[in-house]
Amino acid sequence: MKIIAGLGNPGSEYARTKHNVGWMLVDALAERLGAGDWRQHEKGLVAEARIGAEKVLLVKPQTYMNNSGECIGPLMRWYKLEPEDVIAVHDDMDIPAGMVRIRKKGSAGGHNGIKSLIAHIGSEKFGRVRIGVGRPLPGWSVINHVLAPFSDEDVLKIREAIEYLLPAVECIVSEGYDMAMNKYNPKKEKKAKKEKKAKKEKQAACDGNGQAGTGSEGGEGENG
Repeated sequence: MKIIAGLGNPGSEYARTKHNVGWMLVDALAERLGAGDWRQHEKGLVAEARIGAEKVLLVKPQTYMNNSGECIGPLMRWYKLEPEDVIAVHDDMDIPAGMVRIRKKGSAGGHNGIKSLIAHIGSEKFGRVRIGVGRPLPGWSVINHVLAPFSDEDVLKIREAIEYLLPAVECIVSEGYDMAMNKYNPKKEKKAKKEKKAKKEKQAACDGNGQAGTGSEGGEGENG
């Protein structure tokens, strides 16, 4: 069994805000999987579904973002699960709006909801599905940014990101994180970066050889 937790804030006033993209994805996943009715359990709304042969518990904590762990920690223990059985879906300001990242574990990265999960789960070894919401506009505080709705332009990006991630979450459950990260994480252009770095190093070496020769000649001229 897996817990798929969409982090966010309860209340209609927060429903379309950046901080609630985790809820948005879990709602979309519930519809896609034909999940059962939502019910209250351990400070959260939960619904049961299946991904292949695996039972999954979809969760929307009702604790407000910063206390999300008060819901997820007890649920994990109630179902006798391990931290590795938890998948947290949340917003991330360090990623441009609409971009996504999947990780199998990691630090909180300054995200208060994830800090709370780590504190109440007792481990950093749970999965993350991160949905980019971009950085605050000039003059905006972080709070104002994450509690504001998306711009019209970003609404489409977020909708596309959620659609993209639905099979990715299914892949995490059925095939594991490594496969999901390989298939669904945007290529970080590591190969291109390595090639660019190698090219620069080669160019620097060539330039260095040329400069050494010039310096040698220059030295001879100065000595002469």
